[in-house]
Amino acid sequence: MKLDTLLNQEYVEKYQSIWPNRTILDYLKEAIAKYPDKAAIIDKKSRYTYREVGKLVDRVALGLLEIGLGKGDVISIQLPNWNEFVILHYAATRIGAITNPLIPIYRDREIGYMVGMVESKMIVVPDRFRGFNYPAMIERLSHQWPALEHVYVHGENVPSGMKALAALFEEPWEERMDVKVLDEIEHNPNDVTEIIFTSGTTGNPKGVMHTHNTLCVSTNYWIERLRLTSDDVMHMASTFAHQTGFGYGVRLPTHYAGTAVYQDIWNPNEFLELIEKEGITFTAGATPFLEDTIRLEGIGNYDLSTLRAFVALGAPIPRQLVKEANEKVSCKILAGWGQSENGLVTLTKLDDSEEKLTGTDGVPFSGMEVKVVDMNGEICPPHQEGSLLARGPAQFVGYLKRMDDTLAEHQDGWFITGDRAVMDEDGYIRISGRDKDVIIRGGENIPVAYVENVLYEHPDISIVQIIAMPDRRLQEKACAFISMKPDKTPLTLQTMQEFLEQKGMAKQYWPEHVEVIDKFPRTPSGKIKKFRLREMISEQV
Repeated sequence: MKLDTLLNQEYVEKYQSIWPNRTILDYLKEAIAKYPDKAAIIDKKSRYTYREVGKLVDRVALGLLEIGLGKGDVISIQLPNWNEFVILHYAATRIGAITNPLIPIYRDREIGYMVGMVESKMIVVPDRFRGFNYPAMIERLSHQWPALEHVYVHGENVPSGMKALAALFEEPWEERMDVKVLDEIEHNPNDVTEIIFTSGTTGNPKGVMHTHNTLCVSTNYWIERLRLTSDDVMHMASTFAHQTGFGYGVRLPTHYAGTAVYQDIWNPNEFLELIEKEGITFTAGATPFLEDTIRLEGIGNYDLSTLRAFVALGAPIPRQLVKEANEKVSCKILAGWGQSENGLVTLTKLDDSEEKLTGTDGVPFSGMEVKVVDMNGEICPPHQEGSLLARGPAQFVGYLKRMDDTLAEHQDGWFITGDRAVMDEDGYIRISGRDKDVIIRGGENIPVAYVENVLYEHPDISIVQIIAMPDRRLQEKACAFISMKPDKTPLTLQTMQEFLEQKGMAKQYWPEHVEVIDKFPRTPSGKIKKFRLREMISEQV
């Protein structure tokens, strides 16, 4: 499969001096040399040292060569956060293959499209996870994938025509093939190594292509900003098939030769137990993970002294939640912003003021750039909301088979993120919503994030999202979708507006409709699907 990317000579020359010009294999080799007996990856079922990871990666890579896979082939992995995912990705990289992470909750519609789009030669699935039969899904879909040659199943129930993943891991391939053959495979740091699909907040997933360089530079940013050393122990519960889990769960610990602890199903109680047991020092996950942890009954009964940072991603952190966190745990709550297309772009700093920590989504990493522009493309003055654009060495190199879309979402070399933001005098940004989330009521803009943050101060509200609802006279009005904390009386339009009046909010910003719901529609990465909320209220209107 020929990959059409943005990597022309001018592009490469622009970032050549910033890129590390390495692959994850270089970092793995260094970690093995320095700390061969240190715990590298830990999940519910197994734990491996760096020496053991290195041997398994070589063994599986030889197995992949033996069954006919090689440079440029795509391997799709639909596994939960298990150690096998990490080893498979490193082994795929060892032979020059491309990893295609697939989120475990994806089903026939998504998997059918994605595996066909990337022309996978091999797919790896569990036999069952959370009650779902994955091999049966593959049997239903495989006729759609002419390129597919191998189906591997993790688990004991392996249907006829499929292969056991355990055999690939346990067969001593190194006894029939010299491991030196792997060292002869050339790796260009600008080769595509990952194709990951966007979360689909707009309903249209696109295959985002990343190279070794774009991933490695993005990962290295964390080491400096979080002051990571080989003594750090990372926790990851966000799925490996989301860019947060893949870039910073699968790959980051190897970059700094630390230890990774994984959860395949998010559970705040288990997370706190793991902090005590494994000495976890930092974690990164969706903002709801932070909320689950901070509001967990009995949190004070756990020893959380090793935890020094919680990086909350995927959605703005309500200021009130940060304040609660600071009261209950001693670790820093950091906020960041990024996308599948560029990894994490901005992040607050460990020594930032409370104002920055609670009021922004951070400042760009070195080499990454962001700007906020108005509808004419002019740079907005500080604190004025506009469209957020980004560029830098961690930027993706194109959408798979969609170069027209890739070019359409760039403007003079800047990526049009689709997010709206404000930037302060120090270059810190605060995400205020999506471009489609802008509410213009009778010609006047309603500051969505501002209204949401004020409502989050209500003691009975758990989650709030403000979206536009159609109106014949004013074109749009603000609608508040709210979920309440357990056993709390649902807000009415009147009680909500009385609260906003007490808070001193201008009346023209008040939502004019309220929908109280139990569960918000979310993407697999935890982001709330605002487009679905807009559809729900439009259907009512």
